[in-house]
Amino acid sequence: MRMDTSLLLINALLYFFLPLWGIAGFVDWCCHRATKIEHTTGIKETLMHSVMGIQMGLPIVLCLIFDVNALILLICIITWVLHELVAHMDVAYASPIREISIWEMHAHTYLGSLPLYMLTSIIVINWDHFLKLITLDLNGEMTFTLLENPYGTSSYLPAYLTFMAIVCVFPYMEENLRCIYAYFKGRKA
Repeated sequence: MRMDTSLLLINALLYFFLPLWGIAGFVDWCCHRATKIEHTTGIKETLMHSVMGIQMGLPIVLCLIFDVNALILLICIITWVLHELVAHMDVAYASPIREISIWEMHAHTYLGSLPLYMLTSIIVINWDHFLKLITLDLNGEMTFTLLENPYGTSSYLPAYLTFMAIVCVFPYMEENLRCIYAYFKGRKA
């Protein structure tokens, strides 16, 4: 039995790349906690982490809810470019101020490369829409159309969002609160 290449790529995205990106984010959070960023780079760095999570979370959710067309691809490309800019600013800001461990460097390798792999896979899967985007043939391409059949199983999206809430959203919310608390505690002292 031969499987369609697009289906293989979609399954790789759903069951390998997306969970691995969340795990890398959790490892990165553990490293931030271990180096006590609330006492070094604080609010500025943790807000950059939150911005990067939103920059990658938005296109992921869009691709899981809507049919991918030129509009969705454009959003994916723009958010990826912005994510790369913020990631560079983050490391440039943090590296002279606090220790970035070998574990955190490895986590950054995944956090930086997986979005590019995912974007490339999404472009390959939706090549006809990508061609329309780059040729500016946008007739009927700039809409949000809900998927008729969700990717994976019907429970994939709720399961993935729950997984990401546990390994990324809640930990980074805790990091934000920890940094805000340390900032205001330091101002009172």
